[in-house]
Amino acid sequence: MSETAVKAAGVADAHANRWKALSFIALAQLMVVLDATIVNIALPSAQQDLGISDGNRQWVITAYALAFGGLLLFGGRIADLWGRKRTFVAGLIGFAAASAIGGAATNEAMMLGARALQGAFGALLAPAALSLLAVMFTEPKERAKAFGIYGAIAGGGGAVGFILGGVLTEYMNWRWTFFVNIPFAIIAAAGAYFVIREPAGGRNRSPLDIPGVILSVLGLVTLVYGFTRAESDGWGDSVTVALFVASAVLLAAFVVTESRVKAPLLPLRVITERNRGGVYLSLGLAIIAMFGLFLFLTYYLQIVKGYSPVKTGFAFLPMIGGMMVGSTQIGTRLMTRVAPRFLMAPGFLVAGLGMLFLTQLEIGSSYSAVILPGMVLLGLGMGTAFMPAMSLATYGIEPRDAGVASAMVNTSQQVGGAIGTALLNTIAASATTSYIKDHIGGAASKSQQQLVQLEGQVHGYTNAIWFAVGILVAAATVAATLINTGRPGSTTVAGSGEVVEDEAAVPVVMH
Repeated sequence: MSETAVKAAGVADAHANRWKALSFIALAQLMVVLDATIVNIALPSAQQDLGISDGNRQWVITAYALAFGGLLLFGGRIADLWGRKRTFVAGLIGFAAASAIGGAATNEAMMLGARALQGAFGALLAPAALSLLAVMFTEPKERAKAFGIYGAIAGGGGAVGFILGGVLTEYMNWRWTFFVNIPFAIIAAAGAYFVIREPAGGRNRSPLDIPGVILSVLGLVTLVYGFTRAESDGWGDSVTVALFVASAVLLAAFVVTESRVKAPLLPLRVITERNRGGVYLSLGLAIIAMFGLFLFLTYYLQIVKGYSPVKTGFAFLPMIGGMMVGSTQIGTRLMTRVAPRFLMAPGFLVAGLGMLFLTQLEIGSSYSAVILPGMVLLGLGMGTAFMPAMSLATYGIEPRDAGVASAMVNTSQQVGGAIGTALLNTIAASATTSYIKDHIGGAASKSQQQLVQLEGQVHGYTNAIWFAVGILVAAATVAATLINTGRPGSTTVAGSGEVVEDEAAVPVVMH
């Protein structure tokens, strides 16, 4: 059989199994996204059982974030080098093993080591999953459906984590928030091994860019850790400032290195193309707003309203529903008819409108009158915007760059999450302190003082949410101005006059 015939057979085989493959890729993505929030709910119980000090408690979250955020670009490049299917299966097996260690942890060191391992294997798994979709779904309508499902899971999975984490912690044991990953991973790995047929000819077999790997890992780890320290020790802390300066130097050196080496870890063409650059920036901004809100709403519902962990999780369901409708119905149906910016910019603005509802929070606010409409609008807007963003971030990319392009999507989300938690938490804490200082003098009894404390907390949350509204408006502005590609299937890049074949089966690179 000729080489051309072999390639054609490989493409046909991959094409036939793509929808089955999507179900296993979606399952793996759900596991990774769930893990980002499920452990938050279980943390107090795990801390008590394992004797983790209050000072070291944050490392259960930070160890995962540092490994995941720092190794993403390396993981994306490994997927391009080894093959996406192989990297995907290896990531799943490793993630399951790390989860088993975490669930069986008997001391602090074992728990922190397991979390770092989860982050490292997650950094292999996440870019491989997205890049598999990118190379398997190239026909615009099918791509819209596939990325609609993926976008709904990427956006709503974190909120599902609150529900699952609450149920497992309240009715079983915190260890099950780790053990629950094992069946997810085994099913997804077995399914992927037997079903996924990666299209031939998409590997990047260039030698690994070792200086780029070292600089990117050190730069991203330092950046994420800088934001983590800013949250706990303040933005003016000397170590925090030193970390930000070091990360800026390391990442600048990384960019210079990538512009000069023959086979860069992150080819600059991936991020300098204006549409992809616009996606990475707008998505990162949206995640900043969203992650901060998850945190505040969780505290508001549990501390101010007195909800149980399970009830808090279920309170997030309308947002998940909104995301699924926005992603799989609105985004999927319109993506092949309108340009991506006409979905992303309005989507971020609708999400901002939802946030606007939540700036009205008070101690006695009604869930149905304030929180419910805010969550539904937030979900609809984010789902509608996420779906074309995920697709556009890898659309038109050369197959050899699909892994690192996918890794950049995850990197913008990870860094956005770290910034959002640190920045919005700082704003909320500052506003709370100021409010209590101004009002505590008029509180004579202990109950009045407690009331002022709660009012101060809610005041802090709403102040931070106002900033989140502004950030979403900025994300919409970036999407509207930087992203200028036409709808899939169109032949002209809007505003440039450049004619491209933006059609189904053959991805193209738009420079």
